Amino acid sequence: MSKPLKPTRPRREPSLLERAATVYDFQSYVRGPDAAEDPARAVPPFADVAHVAPPPSAGPVEAVPAPAPAADIPPTLSAIPPEFLAGPDDEEFLASEYDPGFSDLARVDRAMLAENGMIVPGAPVGPLAEEFRLVKRQLIVTSQRLVESGDGDVARVVLICSARPQDGKTFCAVNLALSLAAERDTEVLLVDADVAKPDVLGRLGLAEGPGLLDALDDSSIDVEDLVIRTDVPHLSVLPCGTRTASDTELLASVRTRHVLQRLLSANPRRLVIFDSPPALAASPASVLAMLAGQVMMVVRADRTPESDVSAAVALLDACDSIQLVLNSVAFVPGSRRFGYYGHYGQGGARG
Repeated sequence: MSKPLKPTRPRREPSLLERAATVYDFQSYVRGPDAAEDPARAVPPFADVAHVAPPPSAGPVEAVPAPAPAADIPPTLSAIPPEFLAGPDDEEFLASEYDPGFSDLARVDRAMLAENGMIVPGAPVGPLAEEFRLVKRQLIVTSQRLVESGDGDVARVVLICSARPQDGKTFCAVNLALSLAAERDTEVLLVDADVAKPDVLGRLGLAEGPGLLDALDDSSIDVEDLVIRTDVPHLSVLPCGTRTASDTELLASVRTRHVLQRLLSANPRRLVIFDSPPALAASPASVLAMLAGQVMMVVRADRTPESDVSAAVALLDACDSIQLVLNSVAFVPGSRRFGYYGHYGQGGARG
């Protein structure tokens, strides 16, 4: 008796990443054995974390190491598992593989992530991914401490901020969300709360749509209906929504707490990450800090003055836990891989 043939999947068109490989030379970004001989091809790792003192009124702040934008090494196409190169005919496969409860998964543009030097889900772990593993571990530890102290819901809310624009805030927010989504027991919801210049969905290659501000403005809208599930396992996003001149007032309203509670209660494993406007450039950051269990403030090493950092920390002091991530640090050969860990008000930095 002959054995039945195993059904084969129909042939599909090349995916976006496969098509992009014919345009972008991914191999040229990969550090090869000759990187030491050709410094122009070497991607510098990240260096020390500086300690910046806040104003006396600020709470305790910890500093953790962080990467610089566009410093990761995009993977070679052949190194990415086939399931992450799904083509336009693979919607049913993606839905069953990543999230059996949803068939309307939005596709994150992995070619765009690679082109912009960001973490690519499913790709080999590079320097950028390792850096964000360290950053997220600090956030997870702090979250666990908040849970132990009885702040279960607030422990699941993280605010990503910066003092000024162009410090790499959204870059860090997206990469942190991608890194946290790799955790086995965590569902991540990345909320674009930069009401002045929303860019989270653009970084992921997703289309904008109704979002947070719409749910805040209209109580008949269930914010959970606006959450976009993606084909990255454990990652969802919530767009900023329709911008309005009263954005700060909407965020400061009682409705915001109801909306946040709805997002938290919809999934007990969910961690909500807000990408907010810069603290010194727009007022919503200080309002959102009142809702967060912890704040991760991105400080750009080559441009953010200490006075700006101190002023931003003072505006965010409604949150008891503020951690600084030093971004865009130049690596000095021979120096330590990571730098100092500092606590405000506790005698300065220590190794």
